[in-house]
Amino acid sequence: MLPVLFACPDWFEKLQAGATPIPDLPIDPVLAECAVELFNKLRVPDVPGMPTMAEAAGEWMRDIVRVAFGSVDRETGQRFVGEIFNLVPKKNGKTTNAATLGLIWLMMNRRPNVDGIIVGPTQEVAEKCFEQASLMIAADEYLARRFKVIDHKKTIIDRHIDRDTGIRRNAKLKIKSFDPKVVTGSIPAFAILDELHVMAHANFASRVVGQIRGGMITNPESLLIIITTQSEVPPFGIFKQELDYARKVRDGEVTEDVRMLPILYEFPEAMQLATDKPWLDPKNWPLVLPNLGRSLTIDRLQKEWRTAQQKGEGAAREWASQHLNVQIGTAMHGDRWVGVDYWDAAADDRITLDYIKENSDVVVTGGDVGGLDDLWGLAVLGRHKETRHWMLWAKAWAQRIVLERHKEVAERLRDFEREGSLVICDRVTQDAEEAAAIIVSLRDAGLLPETGGVGLDPAGVTALLEELALYEVGSPCVAAVSQGYRLSAAIFGTERKLADGTMKHCGSLLLNWCAGNLMAEMRGSNVYMQKRTASAKIDPMMAAFNAVEMMSRNPVAANGPSVYEGRGILMV
Repeated sequence: MLPVLFACPDWFEKLQAGATPIPDLPIDPVLAECAVELFNKLRVPDVPGMPTMAEAAGEWMRDIVRVAFGSVDRETGQRFVGEIFNLVPKKNGKTTNAATLGLIWLMMNRRPNVDGIIVGPTQEVAEKCFEQASLMIAADEYLARRFKVIDHKKTIIDRHIDRDTGIRRNAKLKIKSFDPKVVTGSIPAFAILDELHVMAHANFASRVVGQIRGGMITNPESLLIIITTQSEVPPFGIFKQELDYARKVRDGEVTEDVRMLPILYEFPEAMQLATDKPWLDPKNWPLVLPNLGRSLTIDRLQKEWRTAQQKGEGAAREWASQHLNVQIGTAMHGDRWVGVDYWDAAADDRITLDYIKENSDVVVTGGDVGGLDDLWGLAVLGRHKETRHWMLWAKAWAQRIVLERHKEVAERLRDFEREGSLVICDRVTQDAEEAAAIIVSLRDAGLLPETGGVGLDPAGVTALLEELALYEVGSPCVAAVSQGYRLSAAIFGTERKLADGTMKHCGSLLLNWCAGNLMAEMRGSNVYMQKRTASAKIDPMMAAFNAVEMMSRNPVAANGPSVYEGRGILMV
């Protein structure tokens, strides 16, 4: 079979035309239409009158059914669409669609004794999906004869006897909630993952999805379908990995060995980031709502949107992420740090540690050392030798106990580890040793000031001080930075420089996350920084504020020129 390209460069034009955002594929028309006929006959059990899917579902779902079950070579049995990633907002029938796809798989399957699974993110979602499937069966006389429903096991068994072989199919569809044992005892030939963005919060998510995919990859007939909305928080973990990959496939950036067909209902990135926020206009909402006019209406959504706005900015952004697939950035909450409003625009991916070394006339560092179950943050802040703009880069370390005690962010921390902005330590002293090595490299490059080159939160810095002492780095190069309200000047100064464009940062996932975790509390004219929750780490950003305090003192590198040299100023 020739390779199939799943890229769809005109996906937004298709959305604008009301079409499903998938390319033309060489599907088998007989198999595809057979599956559609089965789909159309199924009834929606929780709608008055129990209409058929022919009446209740949009054409977009029939397009998914066509590619899911019409992408099989009837001679070899090989499936060229091995996976489907469907990003679609809430209230577009995701759970009902999952149930219908599972039943169609049972009816289209010809192999005996195989297993299929539908995995819900929670017990409640799994029970709802099983209820939909079992009620669809009960509503149809033929299906009620063909399938055996085992309620306490949430399992549906196909009792159909193959006319050619006389063998009972005995295929099973199991509907489960997401947990580490979800694939215990079987290798599924068919699987649906419902709401992957919720599953991503589990520390075992990547491992379980990997087990499902690993078991299916050896079966040329296997099919994995992921149906999900956007995340209420910035995408991370397995959800971010799968979404990023799906976008690259859709945009033609990845073409080799692709089995995944992306079907993404979302606004282009430019629309999501535009300052006038065109996605707020209800006239644009139909672009990402394929079931509009059936399971939802614009009037109803507008009422919900107004209610969300009245509850505050956080509720409004969460609503937009779930109902319009708008991807949450760093500015998530009404009590966020003001600097986040300018954070995304200040990102510059050229900024690395080496870039700062090559382009700075002076470099200072800031450190924030948490306990063993917290992050250990180091910030490096350089002053550009020509523009005098500030350039921020940061790195963090985490002891392995952090992954155990804060499992809800373990997958996110793994993302940062893959990025290279976070080190998960193999030994307790690794953080202090590696942070000290970075600081010493700046000293040896002649970029660190003799006074105030290293600004530290006085708490918990003993290990770093001892490590630096081995390299003869101490006072007055190392200075304590007062915290609490005394850090207000550095925080206000950072906000201003981000706003006027004279401070840029490396744009790492780590820093973006930490900036979004900052919660600002004003007490009089002072600002106090706190983290939003116990697991919402901010240590690298606090290290950055300590570095800003050092840079605000207008330092001079130990082996560098005076601050007045090269600026056309003569002192007499």
